[in-house]
Amino acid sequence: MKILKNNVNLFAWKPSDMPGIEESVITHKFSISPSIKLVSQRKRKVGEERRAAIAAEVAKLNEAGFIEEIKYPSWLANVVMVKKANGKWRMCVDFTDLNKACPKEPYPLPNIDRLKDGASGCNMLCFMDAYSG
Repeated sequence: MKILKNNVNLFAWKPSDMPGIEESVITHKFSISPSIKLVSQRKRKVGEERRAAIAAEVAKLNEAGFIEEIKYPSWLANVVMVKKANGKWRMCVDFTDLNKACPKEPYPLPNIDRLKDGASGCNMLCFMDAYSG
């Protein structure tokens, strides 16, 4: 904790603490099969509490420059709101249709035993949880 307190200015505590991330770092290109029809999911109905949580999260991400509004999307995926243990909402996106359209690439998961062995003997471990995915 002392390291965090002494270096509080080095950490991003909210999305707006990280504006202007270089686009080449965060831009992805999907290899979508040309035979797949574009899918726009039908808008789901959400209650007032979830609607307010969605609006707040979208405003935060927009302010930080992580997302931008587009007028005519080729693909449209709904957000899914999940209530966390602390009572706050986590916004996820239902990419089911997009996932079906992308070819399956075999990336093996890391072996947990090798990860544990590699971390043994370390005095300090650091983990990162990126904001909003």
